[in-house]
Amino acid sequence: MPLYILIGIFFIAIDRFLKFLAVGGFIGAPKRVIGDFFQLSFARNYNIAFSLPLAGWWLNVLIILIILALIYDLLYYAKKNDYLKSYLLFLIILGAASNLFDRLKYGFVIDYFDLKYFTVFNLADAMIVGSVIFLAWRMFRHKKSGYSIK
Repeated sequence: MPLYILIGIFFIAIDRFLKFLAVGGFIGAPKRVIGDFFQLSFARNYNIAFSLPLAGWWLNVLIILIILALIYDLLYYAKKNDYLKSYLLFLIILGAASNLFDRLKYGFVIDYFDLKYFTVFNLADAMIVGSVIFLAWRMFRHKKSGYSIK
């Protein structure tokens, strides 16, 4: 389990470092990584995931409440020795906390991965979305096989 915690902290450290580079102007004009398909570019996201038009102080309060609920769930599943769920919740919490930090400090979330035909996002977003998809897949798989997920 400690290895998984270190991996999560490593990913969030990379996210914070890339955000530091973006805000500091080191990622100014888009920098090609894989042709036009994948670039590093600095974008301010004043809204919520995928630039959905939700913003404002109440959004910060809602995010804080969601993070607290996720911490409660993490502790519940850790107590039950469900390490996979605990780890996935840990990644979601880290990603949400990183983006919340941006909102509170800058008034927007710092995005820097630019995928052609998609959107600009960051590593914290990828941690959140990837973990949620994996949790949903796991719930669907267990429900389909007749087992409870709790």
